Amino acid sequence: MNALYPCLWFDGQAKVAADYYCAIFPNSKIISENNIVVRFELNGYPFMGLNGGPQYQFSPANSYVIECETQKEIDHYWEKLGTNGVYKQCGWLEDQFGVSWQIVPTILGRLMADIEKAPRVMQVFMQMTKFDIETLMKA
Repeated sequence: MNALYPCLWFDGQAKVAADYYCAIFPNSKIISENNIVVRFELNGYPFMGLNGGPQYQFSPANSYVIECETQKEIDHYWEKLGTNGVYKQCGWLEDQFGVSWQIVPTILGRLMADIEKAPRVMQVFMQMTKFDIETLMKA
């Protein structure tokens, strides 16, 4: 099967961003680098950072979802990726490079599949920035 991985376009900050992400995610490392391209893995998944220049910016139309089993994991990614970034509603944040992330509890899918509970859960999480698993479970 052909390799499939995202290429993130940076304005000269690809290596800085790759180092930043590798420090946050377990099982992560820089694979190779040169002046234009940095290849790296985040939690074992391949990524490429491109020093493409200022022509293009990131948008929430392309985001990366991190499913978390525990509140501790949510707190970790929320704090680390949100540093010098912008926190948004419903578990979304934009990191310091402009990349959008969704920090989502794994349990959310099961809660939303319960047709009786789903409307209450949705009402609760629409009021949240960072997801709180305990509050969602009580909805």
